[in-house]
Parts: sequence; C-alpha cells; structure tokens
Amino acid sequence: MSAFADAFLALPPRHNPHRDAAAAHVDAWVHGHGLVERDAVRARFTETDFGAFAAATYPAADASGLALVTDWLAWLFLLDDLLDDGSLGRSPDQLATLLTAIMAVLAGRATDPGAPGIVRALDDLWRRTAPATGEVWRHRFTGHATQCALAVVWEVDNRVRGVVPAEAEYLERRRHTGAIYPCMDLIEVVERIELPEAVYRGAAFTRAIDAACDVVCWTNDLVSLDKEAALGEYHNLVILLEHWRGVERRAAVELGRARAAERLRDFHGAETEVLAAHPEHRAELGAYLAGMRSWMRGHLDWSASSGRYRVGADGGTAG
Repeated sequence: MSAFADAFLALPPRHNPHRDAAAAHVDAWVHGHGLVERDAVRARFTETDFGAFAAATYPAADASGLALVTDWLAWLFLLDDLLDDGSLGRSPDQLATLLTAIMAVLAGRATDPGAPGIVRALDDLWRRTAPATGEVWRHRFTGHATQCALAVVWEVDNRVRGVVPAEAEYLERRRHTGAIYPCMDLIEVVERIELPEAVYRGAAFTRAIDAACDVVCWTNDLVSLDKEAALGEYHNLVILLEHWRGVERRAAVELGRARAAERLRDFHGAETEVLAAHPEHRAELGAYLAGMRSWMRGHLDWSASSGRYRVGADGGTAG
C-alpha cells in the first residue's frame, strides 16, 4: 500500500444518516432554480452524487444542516463547471459581471429577478445561511469568498494570456480557486459554533486549516487530472509538477501523492498544537478539527465512488 493511502487510513470515515433526504432535497432545489436544464448537465449532476459527498464531508450535520450544505456544494460545483467547461472561464468581462453579482448577494443587496439562475440560487442559499450566523462568521465567509473571486480572476487571466504560474503562487492561490475555505466555514454552521477571531487567526489554527485545504485541493488535482488534461487545463498540481520539475506524468503523480501525504502529516501536528494553545475552546476546536478530518477523508472517498471522476482505489486517476 502506498504512503498516500496509508496517510488517509489514519482518518476514519464517517457518514451522515440523512444522506438520502439531502440527495432528494438538492435534486429538487437545483431543478427549482433551473440550474440543470441541459441533458449533459443533468447527467453530470446525477453522477456527481452530492448527497453522498455532503454526507461524507459533514457527517455531524442534522437533517436541515445537511440539506443546506448539500445545496452549497452543488452550487459551488455547478459554478466551477461553468468556469471550467464554458466560455465564462476564458472571458474576463463575463466573469467580472458574474462575480460582481455574486459579491452583491453576499453583501446583502437585492437580487435582480432577471439575474442568472446561479446568482438567484446563491441569494436563496445566503438567505437560509446568514440569519443563523454571527457577524464574525459572516465577515470571515465573505472575506473568503472575495479571495476565491480574486483567485478565479487570476486563473482566467493566466488562461487568456497563456501564463504558467510559478510554484509558490499556484500553491497559495489553489486553496482559493478550490473554494475550500468557504466549505470549511460551513463546519461552523452545521456545528452551531463560531470560533473567535483570535483563535481562528492564531498561528496553530492557521497551520491546521491551510494544511487541510492543501490536502483537499491537491487530492482534487490528482483525481481530476485526466479531465483537466483532456481540456488542456494546466492549473493542476500534477501538470505543473511536470513543468516545474521537468518530469514525466507518472513521476509527477507520485510527487503529488507524496506532497498530499506530507501535508496531512502537517495537519496532524498542527491539530495537537492548536488544542494545546486554546484549552478554553477545546470543544469548539474539537468539532472544527473533526470536520476538517472528515472533509479530507470524505472528499477522497466520494471521489472514488462518484461518477464525476474515474479514480483508482488508492486515489490516483485511472485511464
């Protein structure tokens, strides 16, 4: 068994019992907002299995919480598909218009009834999410959303100009193009907690969440490699390792796996540090750290079973 697989075995899988209800809910929700009208989009949505994804990544959520985060995951992935597979991902002007509308929703401004379905769906999500959260959480979430928007603009600009990013820049931006910080923010929503800023911005917690986000994003780069290579996409850790290191694809895959396993070890080290640094917040931190562990393991398990990617048993791409 590879070091990559060994690293993930240390994260026990957890599963939410409300999976089927969440799957039925999100199916009705995306259809109600007209987000999956075309046959190809409907087929891709069905094979992605968002109910299973949310159940693996938010195992502690109650039924209503799981329905909410399942809708969020569906929205994020449908937006990602627009960026990856459509003209939006290669048109800075179209992208700027959409991102402006998205940020207006998060700022609480009224949404035009004629806005695209992806914007109106976000308006619904935000109305269901924001009232149960505190000002600190909302500020944090919108800040992460802003960073995501800036990173997506950076990625599209690279595509248009044919710029291959440098290593340090890619590794930093990848956490934001993957929208993983907002997904981690939703752990607080389903757990009904809110970490104080002093804890969240502390060095130990920053190391933990950065490592967890890297693990998820780099694993995603591994499992989506075939799809992205076929599309000519080069914002992918494996493809960029080929470029940076001058190695062949198989060697780059092994390097990517080794890096992900190393970052998972970094997470475990930071996890111990953050609990020791903030004993007065041990309960909230315990819930948040458990949520990050579930995200790392759940994302990999879902990737292996979902029809969205063809994945080998140890997390590498097949084909």
